[in-house]
Amino acid sequence: MDAAAGGAPPRPAAGIRVRVPLVESVSCYCRVDGGLKTVVSARKFVPGAKLCMQPDIKPNKRKSRSSRKERCRTQAPLLPGLPDDLAITCLMRVPRLEHTNLRLVCKRWNRLLSGNYYYSLRKKLGMAEEWVFVFKRDRDRKISWHAFDPVHQVWKSLPPVPAEYSGAVGFGCAVLSGCYLYLFGGKDPVRGSMRRVVFYNARINKWLRAPDMLQKRHCFGSCVINNRLYVAGGECEGIQRTLRSAEFYDPNRNRWSYISEMSTGMVPFIGVVYDGKWFLKGLDSHRQVVSEVYMPTSNVWSVTADEMVTGWRNPSICFNGRLYSAECRDGCKLRVYDRDTRSWTRFMDSRRHLGNSRAFEAAALVSLNGKICIIRNNMSITLVDVSNTPTVIEINSAHMWDVFARKGQHRSFIANLWFTIAGRNFKTHIIHCQVLQV
Repeated sequence: MDAAAGGAPPRPAAGIRVRVPLVESVSCYCRVDGGLKTVVSARKFVPGAKLCMQPDIKPNKRKSRSSRKERCRTQAPLLPGLPDDLAITCLMRVPRLEHTNLRLVCKRWNRLLSGNYYYSLRKKLGMAEEWVFVFKRDRDRKISWHAFDPVHQVWKSLPPVPAEYSGAVGFGCAVLSGCYLYLFGGKDPVRGSMRRVVFYNARINKWLRAPDMLQKRHCFGSCVINNRLYVAGGECEGIQRTLRSAEFYDPNRNRWSYISEMSTGMVPFIGVVYDGKWFLKGLDSHRQVVSEVYMPTSNVWSVTADEMVTGWRNPSICFNGRLYSAECRDGCKLRVYDRDTRSWTRFMDSRRHLGNSRAFEAAALVSLNGKICIIRNNMSITLVDVSNTPTVIEINSAHMWDVFARKGQHRSFIANLWFTIAGRNFKTHIIHCQVLQV
């Protein structure tokens, strides 16, 4: 009887093999997980899975808006018994120190804490935390970096810096948008001067690539103005003179552009943004001290030698519109520049002189939670409240670093610290210090 007439289908002749397609198993796979784009990926989960040959089944088809809404209705809530908006309000109050553990709870929590929405809400509601990030060079000339939580006063280990910066010298460091830490330029011991740019996303705890700079350079000056990264001067491998070129990076356009050249080539050793201008002081090709100022509004460099530059010392910081500078090596005394009298005056003397050892040398002045933060090479931290009468707050971070280092990750640093106390050479020092808001 003919199959079309309703009878049984004809039996195959002897010796002829008929392959029955595994349509059901493949179609089920296509429906369940469209994220596995190839059969190779599918075989990890469905042994023997093959390409779906049915025209009405499209594994890569984008899910409709209605299907996404349906999935949202059926998926588990962020917190049982609470709507998601209220659950997010609760999760936003968890300290930054525990965010790594929160990501391990489930996929939904991991997606929430890896996106901009969660952290933008924390920042909007005043719950974002500021952490200190320190880059230091060890006695073996290798770069390592660490984070300090000022609220809980603990040091936190971080993923290694990218390989190209593990032994680099003369590279720049800056923060954009409050939570992206950039490393750029520098000199690799093998490859020489670099144009490379990488950045650390504090929200996802990962290093990523950014467009390379236009000019190879190391030992240059850098700053951030209006969330744009500026670099100028420095040296380049194979060039006997110092560089005059300058450029800036716009994260919104994701590209570098040249700005006007400096009046003279310079290898800067100090720089600051003050009164909307970028001041640089360094050495020219003849090893003479020179200083220039850049005005971003007019894109013009000019030579300057006023009283501010003459009495300017490193480290320094522009805080609340005023320019502060260290007056002694360990940072126990601070000076401030008076714009009206055009002179430097003593601002604060903590009367806690730590000595002239390199271990206690002030490596950086940064802004931390509305105070000036003095960070020294031995990882000790002092906070100075300049709002009214100067108030000095000592944080026992050096002891906390001692506890952190004794866990086995940085034993050489502790050895160096005690060697310094004993009067020996101190070979470990901080090269960059930044504050990230997360």
